[in-house]
Formats: sequence, structure tokens, C-alpha cells
Amino acid sequence: MTVKMKDIAQEANVSLATVSFALNNKPGISEATRSKILKIAENLGYKPLQRNFAIPIDRGTIQFIQIVRHGHTLNQDHKVFIADYIDGILLRTRTLPYKVEIKSFHATPTAEIIARLKDQTYLSGAIILGTELGRGDVLAFMDCPIPVVFLDTFLEYVPLDFVDMNNADSVFLVLEHLIDKGHDEIGIVRSSVQTRNFWLRDKAFREGLEFFGKSYDEKLSFDVDSTMDGAYKDMKKILNKGVQLPSALFCINDAIAFGVLKALKENGNQIPEDVSIIGFDDLPASAVLEPPLTSVIVSKQEIGSVALSRLNTRIENKNLPPAKIVIGGRLIERESVLRKL
Repeated sequence: MTVKMKDIAQEANVSLATVSFALNNKPGISEATRSKILKIAENLGYKPLQRNFAIPIDRGTIQFIQIVRHGHTLNQDHKVFIADYIDGILLRTRTLPYKVEIKSFHATPTAEIIARLKDQTYLSGAIILGTELGRGDVLAFMDCPIPVVFLDTFLEYVPLDFVDMNNADSVFLVLEHLIDKGHDEIGIVRSSVQTRNFWLRDKAFREGLEFFGKSYDEKLSFDVDSTMDGAYKDMKKILNKGVQLPSALFCINDAIAFGVLKALKENGNQIPEDVSIIGFDDLPASAVLEPPLTSVIVSKQEIGSVALSRLNTRIENKNLPPAKIVIGGRLIERESVLRKL
């Protein structure tokens, strides 16, 4: 059996990014961790991918930049999907050998971030995690001195490069599944803290209902915080008002679904007998909830890999028209949705 990097990561209980740093002798991890990973790789019989062509020349250094504006989305609940983006970027460096630096900014003005990029003249480009960025933040990067690609956000009319999940297609899968299971009343649990992806999912939910000949009912839409604890507390308040619940709820992300599910169970609602629930992101905890959560998964690693490919193209030709790339998801069916008779 061929030993892969993910096998080493599982044995060492570290991320793929950490394994990649160790195997490729890159900075960013301790020497103790590097030695541990190299020893495990040797014991497992790992052999690096052999290529029949010359090793590509080092293409320089790029930065993966995480910009936290409020922390309601980029937080402990979502560290897994951020790691997946980074893993995808690092795996792509096997054929596009850039050095990757990881930077994080908390409540730092966009102008200051761009000024720092101007000072770092060794950089070839940057991949920017746009999850919590507004339109003004993104537009400011029009003046950035190096090529940039945004991921985890999507702005149609901005002449920059974006790689994101296909929110519309993914929400369509959710509605198709619930309707196939016999649900006529479908509600949505939205985030009270807006991001571009959340807005696109809400928009797709309304348009999807219309496509399937269903009516959108504002009384079946609920706004909660986008963290698990915040969603739990907000949903408890909503339930205490005695609201009428639909037979199925689409939660705009998994962290919200976790909090909502907990609040519903404490309220005496049976899941999925009383209310079916679907989330979005397929975080690892989704599979071990009670009941396990049906959710949409989008390959964050693929998004990261495509983002680096697009950045490389932009570095090689700065005059190309901007690209808007979206990657579809698939529904992971578990036990949180009941088929209605």
C-alpha cells in the first residue's frame, strides 16, 4: 500500500500542512515536531513522489493572509476549514514551488496591511482569506503592489481574482434533499453577523424555494450569532417566545447548526422527528453529534490549491482579465433529516 502524507499526519496527530513543512524542510515548525514526523515517515515506508521531469525552480515567496474583522466566523469553531485551505495551498507547492508564509491580522486597518505588503519587496504575491472582509476592504487591494487572489468570498463586479465555494449550487442540493424527503415547510437559520458567503446562501435559499414552487416565509427565518455558543443562546431566546417551527431547518453553517440543535433538544424537540436539520461546511464534529448532522461539504483543499494556481497565473501575466472561480459541494447525508410520510 502506498503511504501518503495524510497517513503520516494521522499517525503523528498533526495537520497535512505540518507534515508538508517537515518533509520539505520548510520553516514554521519546531525541530522536535520535524524529527517526530520524519521518524514516522521512515517507519511507515513513505517515499516521496517520483517525477520524470526536472524539479521546478523556486518561484519565490507568497503569503497566506488571514484578516479577522470581528471573529464571529474566523474563530475556534472554524479553525479546521482554515487549515484545509492552507493544506491545499501547500500541496500545490509540490508542482508550483513557492515558499509560503502565513500571516494573521486582527482588527488591523486594510491600509496598514497593504502598506506592510509594499515594504515586503521579496513577496511574489498573496492569497487573502476574505471570509470577514467587506466590499470596501476588498476594493482597497486594488492598490496592492503585488498580485493577490481572494478565497472564501466572491464579489461579482470587482476586477480582482476570487476562488470560492459555489454557494448557490450547494444550497440547491439542500433544498432538493429536503423536498425529496417530503418537507413542505422549510425554514432557514441565518447569521446575525453578515459575510458575503452567508448572504449568498440566504439569497440562494430564497431563489431555490421559488425554483421548486415553494413560498418563502419570513416567519420561518431566524437570525442567530454565527458561533456555536452564540447560536445556542440566541436560539434559546427564540424558542422561549413560543415560535412555530417548520418541519425542516437549513442552518447557514455547521457552527450555527450545532448551537441550534442543542437548543432544540433542551427545548424538548426531537431531532429529526420534530425538526430536521441540515448544516453547511461538514465540520468534523458533524459526524459525531447526536444525531449525526447532514451537511454540505466543499473541498477547502481544492479551493486552496486552485487559489495558488490562479495566483501563479496572475504573477506570470498581470494583464489577464480577472477570474471568478467557484467550486461545487456535495451533500453528506446522515441522520438529522427525517423522511416525512
